[in-house]
Amino acid sequence: MSNLDQEKQLLEGLALKDGSVIEAIYRDNYPMIQAFILNNNGNSDEARDIFQEAMIVIYEKAVSGTFELNCLLKTYLYSVCRRLWLKRLQQLQRYVNLVENVEETVVVDEDLEIHDKHNANFIIMENAMNKIGEPCKSLLDAYYLQKKNMQEIAADFGYTNADNAKTQKYKCLVRLKKLFFAQYKNGQAHG
Repeated sequence: MSNLDQEKQLLEGLALKDGSVIEAIYRDNYPMIQAFILNNNGNSDEARDIFQEAMIVIYEKAVSGTFELNCLLKTYLYSVCRRLWLKRLQQLQRYVNLVENVEETVVVDEDLEIHDKHNANFIIMENAMNKIGEPCKSLLDAYYLQKKNMQEIAADFGYTNADNAKTQKYKCLVRLKKLFFAQYKNGQAHG
């Protein structure tokens, strides 16, 4: 099996949230990332944060189904961590001449931009969920996060049947979308 095939298997395992694959990626790469951040004005907590965020970026790429890995996962992960750390250093106004662990990096700016957009949208969605009020917040939470079916939701929330619960869920979604897009537009205007 070629190296890239092995790397693709790692990505597939990551997309499926396979614990042993996540552990292997962590075991094989975390020491290198930690050393890089410790050598570049960071501490071990920051190294953990950056590594976890990079894993989320890679997970998002893996589940997108359109990601073509053209280098070793190690190189890609290092490149993402390096970019995230540079960004963090700029935000903290800690300037440093990077001490590199490895020679090879790849350009990951576009991937991080997509990740930032997801993050921003997630925060807006969270704010919208907090503003939506009850019973909508709990109802949507039960459906999307707790994965309850309409019968269970009807019983939990005191609706006469699953159809009524479904109608209420629809109304809640309409409200949530309105809140989301109102905030999204405001965010865009300030951006």
